[in-house]
Amino acid sequence: MMLIPSLIFAQSTDKTNLLGQINTITTAVPFLMISPDARAGGMGDAGAASSPDVNSIHWNPAKLVFNDKKIGVGISYTPWLRKLVPDINLAYVSFYTKPNTTSAIGASLRYFSLGNIDFTSENGEPMGSYKPNEFAVDVAYSRKLGEEFSGGIALRYIHSSLTGGITVGGNATKAGNSVAADISFYYNTNTQVAGKDAVFAAGFAITNIGSKISYTDKGTKDFIPINLRLGPSLKLKLNEFNDLSFLVDFNKLLVPTPPVYSDSVSNNEYLILAGKDPNVGVAQGIFQSFGDAPGGFKEELREINIGGGMEYWYDNQFALRAGYFYEHKTKGNRKYFTLGASLRYNIFGLDFAYLIPTEQRNPLENTLRFTLSFNFDSIKGSDNNE
Repeated sequence: MMLIPSLIFAQSTDKTNLLGQINTITTAVPFLMISPDARAGGMGDAGAASSPDVNSIHWNPAKLVFNDKKIGVGISYTPWLRKLVPDINLAYVSFYTKPNTTSAIGASLRYFSLGNIDFTSENGEPMGSYKPNEFAVDVAYSRKLGEEFSGGIALRYIHSSLTGGITVGGNATKAGNSVAADISFYYNTNTQVAGKDAVFAAGFAITNIGSKISYTDKGTKDFIPINLRLGPSLKLKLNEFNDLSFLVDFNKLLVPTPPVYSDSVSNNEYLILAGKDPNVGVAQGIFQSFGDAPGGFKEELREINIGGGMEYWYDNQFALRAGYFYEHKTKGNRKYFTLGASLRYNIFGLDFAYLIPTEQRNPLENTLRFTLSFNFDSIKGSDNNE
């Protein structure tokens, strides 16, 4: 079930029996939605409008051009299900450079290793072992469209190898491949709040706009996690040494919501009692996702995940972070607090993140994530873009 996504029909002659119940949206390659870096991971997985850094290519590529350094490299590591298995993890490497003051180029590699799996037949006979893995390679371009506004795009190649080519149900499996793109915008401006200097920012990004993916030649093609992310942030400069930031992200998957099906069949297909047919193209699925929930507008609102946090910096050398992530109980019920910290010294930066679930078990609970970053401007002895 985890390796080859399939559509599960909820059957009922009375749609009121199912409306308001659990109705999660599932997609292929969900690893694309895992927070890859420890900084955002310590702030409730929020990053649409956080101050720019080397990992902006994941959250909002448009932010890259507002980095105050010319070159940055980041390396992140996230253990996954560490309490159960020792060999599942997400690794992330990111890079950006600013050839001038108005543009930036970035790239990243995300690699998700699912450890070692022993395959067996329906009769329990060994079929060999395999190490499933998934990866995505990104390139991004960010450009200032004004003194306080920028736009960005990213192109992505996605490869998902989960079965090693074994035959399942008489069908030979294969690795899934897809290509996708991100479109994003970022705005920030200096202002004042309660007599203190401040920076207000807002971010908008639609990510993973791309083709469906399939793991068999005859199988159903599944949506990848096309996602809308937007949110504001506010950074208060308390004094010469102390800064305090607040931010919040709103996320919504732009893929069809599973409808409520009847137990009646017409032309070998179940009739839809509520909602819309999810077997549509990518473009139609994006627009349809804003109004296809079986429960109407109320259920559409439940599909919005909220992540928010705060970040305190002392002298740009030490930081503390906290955040919270909320997902409605009918859409996955992920709810958790996050904590984080950072150290900056010379050209190096080190970020940590820790997750505390509040509703149900989480693959990242009791796990320490970290990101190591490098600032090569300091090596050159210059912190400006001239």
